[in-house]
Amino acid sequence: MANLQLTMATGNYDRVRAFQDGSVRPEGIDLDFQSLFVGDIFRRMVKDREFHACELGLTFYLRTLDLEDPPFVAIPVFPMRMFRHAAIFVNAASGIESPKDLAGKKVGELFFYGHDAGVWAKGILNDDYGVRADCVKHYVGGVDRFVPKWDWLPFNPPPHADVEQLGPGKTLDGMLDSGEIDALFSAIMPPSLFKQPKKVRRLFGDYEAVERDYFKRTGIFPVMHTFAIRTDVYRKNPWVAQSLYKAFKEAKNQAYQQYEMGDAFMHNYFMVPWFSALRDENRQLMGEDLWPYGLEANRKTLDAFLRYHHEQGLSKRRYTPDELFVPETLAD
Repeated sequence: MANLQLTMATGNYDRVRAFQDGSVRPEGIDLDFQSLFVGDIFRRMVKDREFHACELGLTFYLRTLDLEDPPFVAIPVFPMRMFRHAAIFVNAASGIESPKDLAGKKVGELFFYGHDAGVWAKGILNDDYGVRADCVKHYVGGVDRFVPKWDWLPFNPPPHADVEQLGPGKTLDGMLDSGEIDALFSAIMPPSLFKQPKKVRRLFGDYEAVERDYFKRTGIFPVMHTFAIRTDVYRKNPWVAQSLYKAFKEAKNQAYQQYEMGDAFMHNYFMVPWFSALRDENRQLMGEDLWPYGLEANRKTLDAFLRYHHEQGLSKRRYTPDELFVPETLAD
C-alpha cells in the first residue's frame, strides 16, 4: 500500500529539525514538511484548512472545540511553550511597581483578547497576585504596526471584559511609549523596550528568577501551541495520529542527542556564551526531559490553561485535559 501524502507545518525549532533534514519520517506517511512563521500557519489552517496537520495555538484549538463540528483534533505535542512573566511590559511613568498596581490600569494585548501569552499572563496574575482580568481596560491590536480587527473564528469578548480595538494609525508599542496605555501583555516584545529603556521596562525586572520560582512552586511550564490534525484526515486515517506522535517524540529525542553530543565540546557550535552552564542549570531544575510531550506529563499545565481559558470567557465550558487529544495518544 502506498504511503499517505500529508502536508505539515510548524515553526522552525530544534525539536522538529529531524523532519526538515529527513532523518525522521512518520511511518506510513510521505511528509511535505514546511517550516513557516506561526502566524501564517494559524491563518492558513484556521481560515483555509490549507495543511493536513500543523502547529496551532492552544487558544485557537480550544475555541474550535466549541463549534458544532470541530474541524481539528490534536495530539499531545507542544512545539511552543514559554514562561510568560517576561511578556508583561509597563510604562515606567505609570506608577506600576508591582503586579497589584495593574488593577484599574489600561493594558494592551497583542492582536485580540485571548492570545495564548495573554491567557497565561492574566491567569498567573489572578492566581498569584489577585489581579483579575476584569479589573483592567484592554486595548487590542498590533504591537509595531496597525492591525485591523480580525479573527478567523466567531468570537466576541465576554461581557465582563472591557475591550477596545485600536484604530488606524495606532500601535500598542506607540501607546505604551507615550503612556496612552500603562502596560502590555504580548508574545512579541515592543521595540520601545530596547529603544526607550528608561520609559518602557518589564514588570518583572529579574523575570528569569521569578519564572524559575514559579516552576519550583507549581511544576507548570506554560504551553502555548499544540499540534492539530484536520478532522477529515483523522476520520479517514485514524492511525495518522499515532504515527505523527511517535515521529515527534523521535525528532525531539534527536534534538536531545545533539545537545548531549555537544556537552563534550562545551556547545561551541552555539553563538551563546555559557550555554553549557545554562543547560546544566535547566536540567537540575526541570529534569532530563525538560520539554515533555504526552498528556500525563503535562496534565497540571494543561489544566491550568483550561481553567484560565474558561474563567476569562474564551470557552463555553471548562474542558478537561483528557478531552483535548485523540485516544490513541493518551496511554503514553
